[in-house]
Amino acid sequence: MGKKKVLIVGANGTVGQAVAQAGDGLWQLVTAGRSSGEHRVDLTQGRSIHALFEAVGRVDAIIATAGKVHFGPLAEMSAEQFNVGLQDKLLGQVNLALIGQHQLNDGGSITLTSGILSEAPIRLGANATAVNAAVEGFVRAAACELQRGLRINVVSPTVLTESLGAYGAFFQGFEPVSAARAAQAYLRSVEGVQTGQVFKVW
Repeated sequence: MGKKKVLIVGANGTVGQAVAQAGDGLWQLVTAGRSSGEHRVDLTQGRSIHALFEAVGRVDAIIATAGKVHFGPLAEMSAEQFNVGLQDKLLGQVNLALIGQHQLNDGGSITLTSGILSEAPIRLGANATAVNAAVEGFVRAAACELQRGLRINVVSPTVLTESLGAYGAFFQGFEPVSAARAAQAYLRSVEGVQTGQVFKVW
């Protein structure tokens, strides 16, 4: 049996790089991102995702570690700001899953990314909590309908040690984890047998 062909979208991010490192030698890696990687893709545009798969071809696993959300005070938040997370991290990953399911080989898998804020809200994080919870809800429901032995899971990391400089102020009292530790959950999702699961790395 040959190596699994694994597409990582967001491969140049902190988590994406760690996942690529964890899968190096185990998988045939294909990387994509908005501004880096072997291929370019904008997850907010369906045609861009279709073009990505036309270039990449069929794969055994799809991993998404990309997605933006809006952090800001609820009293000042606009619908446009809230929509950032909906369009990017939520619908971007949903788009990838909806289109990607048809590009997976039988028995393949999809792994999306949420985060600890789905269950542990913080000040300024209403958009992130809503988006992460919605991603997890989509995964649980999609797992019930996927065909051909396909699986879908989501990894929910807490704040990363590597990201404390940028996000540490938002996550006072949260124990960080390394990107390498978070990457193991993606490995488990691709190589394991479970589906519809939220793999928490807290």
